[in-house]
Amino acid sequence: MDTGAGKSKKGAAGRKGGGPRKKAVTRSIRAGLQFPVGRIGRYLKKGRYAQRVGTGAPVYLAAVLEYLAAEVLELAGNAARDNKKNRIIPRHVLLAVRNDEELGKLLAGVTIAHGGVLPNINPVLLPKKTGASSSASSAKEPKSPSKAAKSPKKAA
Repeated sequence: MDTGAGKSKKGAAGRKGGGPRKKAVTRSIRAGLQFPVGRIGRYLKKGRYAQRVGTGAPVYLAAVLEYLAAEVLELAGNAARDNKKNRIIPRHVLLAVRNDEELGKLLAGVTIAHGGVLPNINPVLLPKKTGASSSASSAKEPKSPSKAAKSPKKAA
C-alpha cells in the first residue's frame, strides 16, 4: 500500500504547473443570486452581530436583499413610466414605496432625499359645493350654446 508520498497534494501547494486550473464558482453563482454572498458574509463577521456566522446566513440575507431591491426597482420603474420618463429618480422611488402598503410599512420612518411627498390635499381644504352654486352652474350651461348662436360672427 502507498502511504501517499508519491501523490500530489490537493490545493495550490501541491500543483507543480500541472493541468489547467478550474474556473472559480462563487457562492453567489451557486445560489443563483446577483448580490454578493461572500461580501455579505464578511460584513456579518466584521459587524460582530454574533460570535459565529453560519454558512447559510449570508446566502439567505443576500437573497432577501436582492428580492427587496428587485421589488423596489420594479415599482419605481413603473412610476417612472407613468411619468413618461426613462430614468428612475428619487421621486419615483418615493412614489413606489409610499404607494405600496407593505413597503410603506417597512420604510415608514425612512426619509428619501429629493423624494418630495405624496400628492395629497385634505378634503377639508377643498372648496365646498353648496346647492346654490351647483344650481347656478347648471343654469349657466344651457345659456352658453344660445350665446354662441347669437354671436356677431354668425349673424354677419
